[in-house]
Order: sequence, then C-alpha cells, then structure tokens
Amino acid sequence: MEPSETTEVTEATETTEVAVHERTYEWTDPAPFAGLVGQVPGLEILQAIGKGTLPRPPIMDTIGMRAVEAEQGRVVFALTPAPWHYNPLGTVHGGVLATLLDTATGCAVHSTLGAGVGYTSMDLSIRFLRPVTLDSGPLRCEGTVISQGRRAVVAEARVEDERGRLVAHATSTCLLLPLTEAPAG
Repeated sequence: MEPSETTEVTEATETTEVAVHERTYEWTDPAPFAGLVGQVPGLEILQAIGKGTLPRPPIMDTIGMRAVEAEQGRVVFALTPAPWHYNPLGTVHGGVLATLLDTATGCAVHSTLGAGVGYTSMDLSIRFLRPVTLDSGPLRCEGTVISQGRRAVVAEARVEDERGRLVAHATSTCLLLPLTEAPAG
C-alpha cells in the first residue's frame, strides 16, 4: 500500500463511528450421538435431526442454517443472511456459502447410506454466481445425489435466493467408508 492510501484509510477509520455487535449462541455436543452413524441408516439420522429428536450439529448453530427436508438422495437447507456473515466487501462471505453447499452435498449422500456406512468429502467444487447480501432474502440450498457407486458418490447442491435466482452451485465426490468391522471369514 502506498503511504497516501494508508493515510486515507486511517483518516476514514478515525472519523467513522463504528458500532460493535455481539453474538452468542448455544450448541449441543454431538459426541454422545456419533455412534448412531454406525447403527442407524443415514436418512433416519437426518430426519431425527430435522425433527429435533437428535441434536443439531454445532455447525448449523454456528452459521444459523436450518434443516428443511430430508429424503432418500435429497436434502434442503435454509439460511437467512445476517450481518455477521459479511466479509469486508459487504457481502456474505464465500466460506458461509461453501459450508452450506458442503453440508447439502454431504447430507444428500448421507441420506442414501445404510447403517454402518460413513463418508468423507473427497472434493468440493464451487461456482459463486452472484453476490449475496441481506437483500437476497432467505436462501434455499438443495442437495441431490447424481451418481452413486460402491466406493464413491457424487452429489450437487444449488443455492437460490428469495427470488429463485441461482447464487451458487457445487459438486462434491464423497468416499464411502465402512464404520463397522467386517465379520470374520
């Protein structure tokens, strides 16, 4: 940065009144329920979280996302942009949208898995198509499985704003993992 640019930034911050905000929230420790993944089909777990019979994963409370629907191979999440999602440019940080997209692709995959099968993301490819602000209104993110193999599953997710405009799209490949020991012999 040139010295004159530093002076302009310093002068702007000295003359601008800055409002300080605080955000607090609570979450439930997911560790006591993690063993259910090895015993219960994925769709049942996702539906139990949606109904509130299992606690929400902490990331949902951290960014303020809500589970809307879960069925075999398809999930829907919602997120209303908030000022605390903003980056220095005055738009929702891409990491918030990436988390929403990663959640939707992963949960779409999870909804297809039987008891004793887990997954991990191998990749996540995202396209941000338009900026998201408070004026975008509530966001809807739908994740769907588009290809299922024995070892890997490909899913996609789409984030649309309140007007139904596509704001971001992602694809993800998830590696399937056995969570129980195979029987001997």
